[in-house]
Amino acid sequence: MAHTDVPKPPVDPQVWTPPPDPGLTGLYERNDVLAEAEFWPVPDQGPEDVAVTSDGVVFTGTLDSSILRISHGGDRIERVVRTGGRPLGIEILPDGRVLVCDTHRGLLAIDPDRGAIEELVTEVGGERLICTNNAAVARDGSIYFSDSSRRFPVEHYKGDIIEHSGTGRLLRRAPDGTVETLLDGLQFANGVALSPDEEFVLVAETGAYEIRRLWLEGPMAGRSETFATMPGFPDNLSTGPTGTFWCAAASDRNGLLDSLFPKHPSLRKAVWNLPDALQPAPAKMALVFGYDSNGTLTHNLQVHGGDFIVATGAREHDGHLYVGSLESRGILRHRL
Repeated sequence: MAHTDVPKPPVDPQVWTPPPDPGLTGLYERNDVLAEAEFWPVPDQGPEDVAVTSDGVVFTGTLDSSILRISHGGDRIERVVRTGGRPLGIEILPDGRVLVCDTHRGLLAIDPDRGAIEELVTEVGGERLICTNNAAVARDGSIYFSDSSRRFPVEHYKGDIIEHSGTGRLLRRAPDGTVETLLDGLQFANGVALSPDEEFVLVAETGAYEIRRLWLEGPMAGRSETFATMPGFPDNLSTGPTGTFWCAAASDRNGLLDSLFPKHPSLRKAVWNLPDALQPAPAKMALVFGYDSNGTLTHNLQVHGGDFIVATGAREHDGHLYVGSLESRGILRHRL
């Protein structure tokens, strides 16, 4: 993979008091439902997101910059192309091309049959994108997508969480190619999903443990609000065929990290300067939650202590949920 030696930026931590951690209790009660899911291995680490075509073909992107096409049933895998960067969010465009949020290259459209790559957005306001993450496509061809951080590339995403400076954005690319900023100051903007009627768009704020809703239509248009607060780090979002909003959570919350946020910034600077192995790390679990249009939890799917960890994307198709991971070498397929 390109970009493996991205220099580690310094942090300038901002004091913050996080909301109380509900933990994996109550509606979020710990379980091992996903232990029964099928595991589909892929050739490289980190199939971070998954997209599924109408006929059940799965697309994903891995650490070695590959865009993979997996046949219906998972028995055949082929590499469509290598982007040369690090693909994260994956969507299917109305014209059949694959929309890729390549965290290093920006927003790409890929012809899965020819492997041709079109760069849709590489910079905003003259500033090159360094952490393009996830997207949702509207019926008119508009693309809503997240720019997680203007300071930290994905290799050093922990720095953005530790610093808590809020340089993430929710952006919209119009069909004519113009780009506007819809929300700014987000804490590691991540997953993006549109409501079925496109009245609102959701964006996950990984560093704030919440999903935000921005109203696009109606009397609330232009206003944003908290949609759901989570007992973990929300990652990619998607909208299911019956309106369920699926959110993969990379990990539950870290008590040590939470205790440091309100304290003097020098403590977090010291943590950031530790070797990676000594820094707070995602727990050995996979978490996927489903919400209705009111932000009420409807699905609680977890697995603990297995080989599949750090769930980062979930997509519903034909009675199954496909789950991607930033760390594992495969995806899960769970029958709902």
